[in-house]
Amino acid sequence: MISAAVGFQCPNCVREGSRDIRVPRTRLGGKVQANSDIVTKTLIGINVGVFVLALLGGAPLQARLLLIGRGFSADAGGLVGVAHGDWYRLVTAMFLHTQPLHLALNMFALWIFGSQLEPVLGRIRFVTLYLLCGIAGCAASYAFSHPNQASLGASGAVFGLVGAALVIGRRLSWDMSMAATFLGLSLVIGFMSERIDWRAHLGGLVAGLALGAVFAYAPTKLRNPLHLGAAAGVLLVVIVIVGWRTAALS
Repeated sequence: MISAAVGFQCPNCVREGSRDIRVPRTRLGGKVQANSDIVTKTLIGINVGVFVLALLGGAPLQARLLLIGRGFSADAGGLVGVAHGDWYRLVTAMFLHTQPLHLALNMFALWIFGSQLEPVLGRIRFVTLYLLCGIAGCAASYAFSHPNQASLGASGAVFGLVGAALVIGRRLSWDMSMAATFLGLSLVIGFMSERIDWRAHLGGLVAGLALGAVFAYAPTKLRNPLHLGAAAGVLLVVIVIVGWRTAALS
């Protein structure tokens, strides 16, 4: 028997009653959570933590985590990069920052757009969006940059959040003037500066627009399979792009 507010209930009765309780959902299918920005805060914490570790580890650790297609490393005594089996760089690079200003700008944008998207998408959809956009940005940089050009930072993931916010904001009638201004200025600055990896920005942005469109406009009855299919589709495109580039470099 299970203790209740008045008397006791049998376990079967409790289970049957729980099935009738509907979990509150947002308009886009996310679970309504009391702490609705916990994933955003966690991602910021991970980025800051990796930044501290990279400072403590110095240049050798940073060289092992950043994104590079193919290059020579004296420490490794040979060629390194994604084309030589360092697939993990497609993930570690999106959490790596070596300049405080770079970190601060990306984390500020992550907080602004993450705290806006996470409550409506729910934790699982939001973290899926962030990671896939970040990996898509790294894949675009790997595919279309010079093989030994290094890249790092969460910008691809952040641009993905901005792209998704624009589509979802249109669906939910948000004021997206700030997001549109941020996107326009960032793209212009990215194309003008040789130190900014605009390829990663565009890769993350395209992934964010695609996922955001499916998240926002999928019919309610088909929401879960379509959301899962969209995530799988973006991941498949990333795998194809990375495979094509690796074959070309090899």
